[in-house]
Amino acid sequence: MTAPQPAPLRLAGFEYRQLDVEGIMVHHAIAGSGPPLLLLHGYPENHLMWRHVAPALAQDHTVVVADLRGYGDSGKPAPDHAGLVYAKRAMARDQVGLMRQLGFGQFGLVGHDRGARVAHRLVLDHPAAVTRLAVLDIVPTRHVLGHVTRAMATAYYHWFFLATPNGIPERLIAADPGFWVRSLIGPLLGPGASIEPEVLNDYVRCFSDPRTIAGSCADYRSAASTDLLHDDETFAVGQRIECPTLALWGTQAFVGRAYDPLSVWQQYATDLRGTPLPTGHFLPEEAPALVTSALRDFLT
Repeated sequence: MTAPQPAPLRLAGFEYRQLDVEGIMVHHAIAGSGPPLLLLHGYPENHLMWRHVAPALAQDHTVVVADLRGYGDSGKPAPDHAGLVYAKRAMARDQVGLMRQLGFGQFGLVGHDRGARVAHRLVLDHPAAVTRLAVLDIVPTRHVLGHVTRAMATAYYHWFFLATPNGIPERLIAADPGFWVRSLIGPLLGPGASIEPEVLNDYVRCFSDPRTIAGSCADYRSAASTDLLHDDETFAVGQRIECPTLALWGTQAFVGRAYDPLSVWQQYATDLRGTPLPTGHFLPEEAPALVTSALRDFLT
């Protein structure tokens, strides 16, 4: 007999909703007042990664935290062979549609990890919708996959594992999703950093759903195929991010160790600034006060 799943955790003070955006249910929470701001999470997490940052930003913004398609408690459509269902273009369309349904034609946008890659595509496909963009601990997918090294392949081994076909990662992760989530997150945290057990348990709860595993693997497969095609097309015609853009990265994370993030992002954004933070990969969970301060300074 299968053990019952724990109830989802929720952010105190946030109103939770589900909205149908072109057939995809987008799970989100909203709080605060002031200029609208959308926060998008990374892998293998959900909107709870903003638990320490979102309430602080809600003091002077209307903050929306959302689960990406395939993650958390949002809709999880079946992947397709063409890589379109989980392309960043489709995932971005969910989020801009969500904000429009909430009455926000323009909004600030902050993304971490996969959420930052969705945010990058969103601002390219819907430039009029985004007033300011912040990307946390990434350089563009096109740059990462165009500069694969032994160090990159070792640090980002999961990019290649999750993109493997024939159901291989799905079956292996499903055998012990708790081990997978914890074994991936742990080494990416900076020295001495940790995530509360109850939050980790919620991340595991979501990855105990085979549809989350399938959708997130499809996300990575699209990154190495369809997304890369879209990114190359955009870059070839000279399209860049035009809105003010902030890059934050962890000095103890691979992005901070392996790249010069500002010089990379300067090829993709016309109005750029950036700041390193003394963290590993999970900036909002490792140094929420520093992230909140940097975002507040940028967004005002």
